[in-house]
Amino acid sequence: MSYKIFEQPKILAMIQPPALPGTYLNNGEDIDSILKKVMEEASLLEKIGFDGFIIQNMHDGPIKQVSNPETIAFMTVITKEIKRKFPQMLLGVLVNWDGIASLAVAQACQADFVRVEHLYTGASVGLSGIIEGQCYQILELKKKLQSNIPIFADVQEVNGNYILPIPKERDAIRIVKRAFADGIFLSGKTTEESIELIKKIRPKLPDVPIILGGGATGDNIYELMKYYDGVSVATWIKDGDMRNPINLDKAKLFLKNAKLGINEKKLFN
Repeated sequence: MSYKIFEQPKILAMIQPPALPGTYLNNGEDIDSILKKVMEEASLLEKIGFDGFIIQNMHDGPIKQVSNPETIAFMTVITKEIKRKFPQMLLGVLVNWDGIASLAVAQACQADFVRVEHLYTGASVGLSGIIEGQCYQILELKKKLQSNIPIFADVQEVNGNYILPIPKERDAIRIVKRAFADGIFLSGKTTEESIELIKKIRPKLPDVPIILGGGATGDNIYELMKYYDGVSVATWIKDGDMRNPINLDKAKLFLKNAKLGINEKKLFN
């Protein structure tokens, strides 16, 4: 299943709702108001030609690793409604920073995949302390639910503070071969590093979906999509801040250049 959904490269956008009810940053906005904003954004992304979305509760700061029950409940409501209204769009789930909760939400809503950004393997230090790899617990739940939903794991996400990190190319292989991720999200701190990384990793993971996890802009996406199986864009199409509305001109430019890169990749293959 994981291989099929990215057989053709996909251009995805992160959808990050306002802070959910029960979180410190929520200003009293209820779920109906939040849902209305999410649906409007999803509708616009569909209309201009994106292939899908990843729903993420990015604004529920400060974030701990284990999600509260109310967060899981509200993320389920939002994800289910997106799936109902946009069944043809690819849909990923990312509950910060809880991959176990992400899988539970995705399974309940029949989403297409889970993104585990912080943290699938290893350990890192976040605002609320140590964040530990959840690969064992995620796969345990996947087995328990008899789930076919693919797990895509970030390889040392660039904003993480990892404890005793190994080289990213080695970590990518370990995440797939030993922790059984179905695909990976990957990015470097620069365009050049992102390309260098996938050039090292691709020969060792030839059939594994590798999605560009960050750093995508309208200026570099043409070059990057010659190498990657997909991309998730966030801040660039919102003028640098995910709380901003989508900049329609930037979103269209991003799509145009991404598709040009995908077409050139096909020519080489």
